[in-house]
Amino acid sequence: MNRLDKLFKEKRKNILSIYYTAGYPNLNDTVEILKDLQNSGVDLVEIGIPFSDPVADGPVIQESSKIALQNGMSLKILLNQLTEIRKEVEIPIILMGYFNPVMQYGIEKFVQKCNEIEIDGLIIPDLPFDLYLRDYKELFIKHNLHNINLITPSISDKRIKQIDENSTNFIYVVSSASTTGTKQADNNVLKTMFDRLQNLKSPTLIGFGISDKTTFNNACKYANGAIIGSAFVKSLQNKQNIYEFTDIFKSYD
Repeated sequence: MNRLDKLFKEKRKNILSIYYTAGYPNLNDTVEILKDLQNSGVDLVEIGIPFSDPVADGPVIQESSKIALQNGMSLKILLNQLTEIRKEVEIPIILMGYFNPVMQYGIEKFVQKCNEIEIDGLIIPDLPFDLYLRDYKELFIKHNLHNINLITPSISDKRIKQIDENSTNFIYVVSSASTTGTKQADNNVLKTMFDRLQNLKSPTLIGFGISDKTTFNNACKYANGAIIGSAFVKSLQNKQNIYEFTDIFKSYD
């Protein structure tokens, strides 16, 4: 069973997902951060593939991506770093990045490699949904990879239904129309989104603007859990202890 399937089968609420950029703050920090996050008790980790033009990301993640690329990080190096990760890490791992580096690496080669090293899912924000359905859905399924689709506040109900029908695991609910880390999640927006999504068959995690215990707890009222991205990357920048950071989100109202 894919680890994401197992996670959502065993835990339905307060799922804590952490995002960070591969190769940041230093090239070889990727695996150590991942191991520390597992040991700190997070449920799921999203590792960002740095890219030179991360249009959906705010200034914190953009800067981390820039530094990671300067450090020499690439998709090939990241996959090499993770080659034996399953000897030490059991929690689900998702790779998140833009379509261009994946195309340059070779899509089928990339998916095969992800399966080989036991990556559980992919988030490719700029992969058009219709293109995914037409050309890549069967390839992902063949290699036991979940493609995680995003839903934004401006999306149509028709598209939400289509995404839900074709989702193989959770749906990433974007809490605002802005880039990552630019403002806190708006509770009114979350409630409006929840009213539209409450009949989904797929579980949901909320991302963008989840930065502290209050915003995490609010998001968990409307979804199965939430994703912390910019706030964690900023904590790495400030050299905050990873265990101290994750402890913030472990007690729920």
